[in-house]
Amino acid sequence: MSLESVRRPALSAEVIARLRERITSGDWPVGSRIPPEPELMTRLQVARGTLREAIRALAHAGLLDVRQGDGTYVRAVSELSGAVERLYGDSGLGHVLEVRQALDLQAARLAAVRAEEADLDALDEALRLRRAAWDARDFDAWIAADWDFHRGVADAAHNPLLGELYRNLSGPVRESVAHSWRDPDYEGANPAGHEDLLLALRARDPAEAARQADANLTDTHDWHAARPAGGETS
Repeated sequence: MSLESVRRPALSAEVIARLRERITSGDWPVGSRIPPEPELMTRLQVARGTLREAIRALAHAGLLDVRQGDGTYVRAVSELSGAVERLYGDSGLGHVLEVRQALDLQAARLAAVRAEEADLDALDEALRLRRAAWDARDFDAWIAADWDFHRGVADAAHNPLLGELYRNLSGPVRESVAHSWRDPDYEGANPAGHEDLLLALRARDPAEAARQADANLTDTHDWHAARPAGGETS
């Protein structure tokens, strides 16, 4: 769906749908600034009031972040993701880990049974990039590869609902790994819950896969407990 002119009387619901599609499709990535009002008004052929009403609705849903004097930025890719982001602001790492305990272990069990060879190859590539980024001390690449691996395990479970729920944890999961980068004692290439998990998936061993996923989360919890003001692992 493109941002061509609205050819019937402009309704805020239709404008909301057009803007939401740009966000959910990835055309406007999370963290990016959307086009300015005059450009959107011209492309959609709508009045300023209608456009602002649509933007307010998407901001209320958690998809957009309106920053006075700076512009409007994409905050989340769905209403659920936006709600998760808002809730995470009032929660801590412990709550994120409790949710991941439910999702990661089940995803690992299912992936051990359902993963296709292409899924496993994608996970292997994510881990290759993760280790290379750690060796190169490339923070952004390491965060991206780590997320791609964990999201990939959820996708390899081939349960669309589980996969969607996991993708909506993107912000909290990424944030939960950020602080650990600066700790000189942190081992960002630890195979537990990563390379060892992939071995369990290739062995088609659901119990070991779940154990490896749990090992990663336990390590995260222990790291955080030992460093209340410091970092966390993935």
